[in-house]
Amino acid sequence: MTARRLLFAGALGTAGLLFVALIFVPVLFGASQFMFGGGAGSRCTDTSGAGAQPAAARDAEAIPGAFLELYRRAGKDYGIPWNVLAGVGKVETDHGRSTLPGVSSGENYAGAGGPMQFLAATFKSYGVDGNDDGKKDRYDPVDAIPSAAAYLKASGAPDRMRDAIFAYNHSWDYVDLVLDWAGKYAGGNFEVVQSNGVNCEDNELPAGLDGVVKEIIEFAMAQRGKPYVFGANGPDAWDCSSLIQAAYRQVGLSIPRTTFQQWPFGKKVGKGDEQPGDLVFFNSGPGTSADNPGHVGMVISKGKMIVARCSTCVPAIAVQSYERSDWIGSTRPLAKPELQRQLQAAAQE
Repeated sequence: MTARRLLFAGALGTAGLLFVALIFVPVLFGASQFMFGGGAGSRCTDTSGAGAQPAAARDAEAIPGAFLELYRRAGKDYGIPWNVLAGVGKVETDHGRSTLPGVSSGENYAGAGGPMQFLAATFKSYGVDGNDDGKKDRYDPVDAIPSAAAYLKASGAPDRMRDAIFAYNHSWDYVDLVLDWAGKYAGGNFEVVQSNGVNCEDNELPAGLDGVVKEIIEFAMAQRGKPYVFGANGPDAWDCSSLIQAAYRQVGLSIPRTTFQQWPFGKKVGKGDEQPGDLVFFNSGPGTSADNPGHVGMVISKGKMIVARCSTCVPAIAVQSYERSDWIGSTRPLAKPELQRQLQAAAQE
């Protein structure tokens, strides 16, 4: 092959690679957006009706009356659709009517017992004294059914119903079967809610919020759906403090990287006086104490924060309440004189 032909072939190869890149790169970035979700303006899930209690249909007449009443009561108490609890009870033991081992006494081959088939360790963690008799008995439906509701609630129900049922029994076939019965018991008048962590109601920000604070919060909110990785600095994963630092950095403000450094950085704010953009700190994580918090979130509205929670949390980055027992206090980085100077300098550019 002549030098001229080699040059021509090389040019064709380069053009071909460029063409592939032009196609592949947008697809890759699109896939990343799909994988990690994100964006307060991206598709959200309406979870406002996730805990609704549907009317009982004809199929529900086959449920023993005492069990039906317990399903309904637990559903109302825990905000779990009663028909999902009934679906679990049906699939597990036919509402306690199964004669197999481990229903009324003993355990089955997997170590589960009772009408809702709890492992002893799981029931110890989530068991409820449903009739206030001072005992928690996994074989007593009065205790077992509200315990199942508590377990589903802790696993993400009703906002992430399929995930919660999967946590109850690690089989997607099991999930489908439970929801099939749940649909029958509601006569088809039941819609399963499965949020990806971006709930429509969480997109509501306080009226009048604008300027730098709004930009900071919108950046943090746009990271929902991405994973938590300790030590990560974005853009595809964050930990609690790097999310906060990046949100401030994207408006030109510099704050420390770690929670331990962020706690003394801002002006302390009394509980009840916090505002959007303030940071809320918690006595959680290794090496932390009442004056050395190891976890941080950002206030988005009264009682709510956006926070990168943990690697096993689902979703890992989400909106949740900051009014909890390990809340140490709050700070206002924007009250720091050096940040005020940075804002003034940026405004003059």
